[in-house]
Amino acid sequence: MSKKIGLFLGPILFTLLKTFPLFDLSNGAITVISLALWMVTWWITEAVSISVTALLPLIIFPLFGIMSMNDVGANYGSSIVFLFFGGFVLALALEKVNLHRRIALTIIHKTGTTPNRVILGFMIATAFMSMWISNTASTVVMLPIALSVIHLLVKSDGVFTAQEQYFSLSVMLGIAFSANAGGIATVIGTPPNSVLIGLLENEYNIQISFLKWMVIGLPFSIVLITIIYFVLTKWMFPNKGIEFASSNALIEKKLKDLGPITPKEKHVLRIFGLTVFLWIFRSLINSLFPSLGLSDTVISIGCAIALFAIPHKLKDGDFIIEWEDTKQLAWGILILFGGGLALAKGMSSTGIVSIITDSIASANLNVLLTSSLLIILMLFMTELMSNVALVAVLAPVVAGIALGLEIPLLYLLIPVTMASSCAFMLPMATPPNAIVFASGYVKVSQMARVGVVINVISVILLVLMFSLVIPLVF
Repeated sequence: MSKKIGLFLGPILFTLLKTFPLFDLSNGAITVISLALWMVTWWITEAVSISVTALLPLIIFPLFGIMSMNDVGANYGSSIVFLFFGGFVLALALEKVNLHRRIALTIIHKTGTTPNRVILGFMIATAFMSMWISNTASTVVMLPIALSVIHLLVKSDGVFTAQEQYFSLSVMLGIAFSANAGGIATVIGTPPNSVLIGLLENEYNIQISFLKWMVIGLPFSIVLITIIYFVLTKWMFPNKGIEFASSNALIEKKLKDLGPITPKEKHVLRIFGLTVFLWIFRSLINSLFPSLGLSDTVISIGCAIALFAIPHKLKDGDFIIEWEDTKQLAWGILILFGGGLALAKGMSSTGIVSIITDSIASANLNVLLTSSLLIILMLFMTELMSNVALVAVLAPVVAGIALGLEIPLLYLLIPVTMASSCAFMLPMATPPNAIVFASGYVKVSQMARVGVVINVISVILLVLMFSLVIPLVF
């Protein structure tokens, strides 16, 4: 019913606001705000695919004279779109040769066999994979492995004791929450990060390198995941008196079933390692070779082309990735990036961001209080709405607020964007939450009880980052 209502409500709201404007703004600004309202309505209700909604600027902006089709279309071909495309191809290669599963099992095997160590192993493995592949894929990989370990605890009568239930809950929630938090660590780890990078490059000519983001994102992810681990295992669901030596045997068996590392896996691992190396040391390489002009997007696309073009076996012409494999790529996310950037460009070109800037500047607001409220707003709204869509709409507004407060854009935009990936309360908030909820081991009330605690902790961490950490790095 909500989808049906949203389907008609979106264009109705657009028409009403265009016909009877509530604000004393230019016609162009009214059009952009009206379109934003239409898009938000469809995004919240999911009346149509969020990626289809992201195509609306291609129609509305040229029709109402906001931008030409060429100017709108350029946003859908932004460099940040191709950066993520290369990341998607790399993730696809890792999954195709099963290297992601081998990495996950190896990490779990190394962490130990006591219940809390097993939980920690699952969390570290999930978080590490979420830095490079989608959080959905990393959760899907980890879930069957986790279920196998949990089944070792089931008694002959098939009933879990309270301690065993606590262990199961901690494993499931640990996987979901680590998948969400792990993606924050890198530019390609979660789409909202890339939406922000694209906005900064397109509108403000500010570039954040892969390494620069990791300097902020990785420590934040590590601290958050560490806190999640202690909240789950020491506070909410402490598991005591459980012993199971066979879990190590199970992990060893699953590793053995994979067999020795294959030449294909080694091939992907080499390209993966080289790509990460270039991303991290790009600035140093450019300083040594000033004429090179290496960028994160160039590296990403180079990685993708290498996976397509460098054969695993030259004699047989055996390539790791064929174009047919790209059917599995999240093309819709790439379109969503473009739609978000187009909307941001429309807000900028029609003066909306300037109006927000002037309003905030004249209001004389407290900087810390305003930033805290924006972080809270983003974090709790993302429980109900796609975080990519939310960042696409709110990031230009937050940029205007930052300018009005006369603080550097990055100080406010980075923590607010990171807040969009800190949705831990509800199953529908993120795909990892939904996947572990569907396993049957987690109730909504249990996820919400732990999630609200971690949400509050995330807000505190992000406010501290805004106040203390980001000014040191940027």
